[in-house]
Amino acid sequence: MTNKRILLLGGEGKTGRPIAERLREKGYAVRVASRSADIPFDWRDASGWPAVLADVDALYIAYQPDLAVPGSDDDIRRLSRLAAEAGVQRIVLLSGRGEDAAEASEAAMKEAGIPWTVLRGSWFFQNFSEGLFAEQILAGELVLPSSTVREPFVDTRDIADMAVAALTEEGHAGRTYELTGSRLMTFREALAEFSAAGGRAVAYTPVTVAAYAGILREAGVAEDVIWLVTYLFGSVLDGRNESLRTDVEQVLGRPPRDFADFARDVAATGFWRT
Repeated sequence: MTNKRILLLGGEGKTGRPIAERLREKGYAVRVASRSADIPFDWRDASGWPAVLADVDALYIAYQPDLAVPGSDDDIRRLSRLAAEAGVQRIVLLSGRGEDAAEASEAAMKEAGIPWTVLRGSWFFQNFSEGLFAEQILAGELVLPSSTVREPFVDTRDIADMAVAALTEEGHAGRTYELTGSRLMTFREALAEFSAAGGRAVAYTPVTVAAYAGILREAGVAEDVIWLVTYLFGSVLDGRNESLRTDVEQVLGRPPRDFADFARDVAATGFWRT
């Protein structure tokens, strides 16, 4: 066991779970924050934040629901200041690639004066195997706002490896990494490859952003989730992220995982038999 104590905010999410697994394998003491933890953490109740930050050396932040949400920068600013007061020595923030609103939270974190690393993630591979996309895919049709823009989808396992490096190794302080996969794909292309790996035909139906919001609302999706998804499809997917970066390879010494390998991995789990 090492002496470093690491706190994961969002430790039960798509990136937090593999980060916690990797850190524990390396012998680090990991505290996964949640509303149901022994020391509860809730983004809506700052009174409990100091107790969660006590005796923590390094901090990973995956803000819920997303840094694009208004007021997230205020939360990040307050949390980072409390972390500095608690003696936290390193912060790693998961941000969004191409999200102007997220950059305000990045700046707010830096104000605290703690050595920091920013991980700007692209759309996750895992959105196809977990959450809203997965439910539609298993039903046989993925309905999304029409977009012909190619996205550099990234595997959350690569994000986890980058986060572990930034949390535990030297040389990452003051760095902003942009995390992409190895190739660019449209959502239609990604769905075709994902479903082909599972041997299942899944239709892709493009709609307007307004129509998509209505579909989600009829399905009972929470309004904050609807706002976030429509914001991302309506603004971020405008071509600004249609490029690849080599940050993953430079830090990890290997190429990022390929979407085809991810699709085969998911098929092997029995996803398509659900």
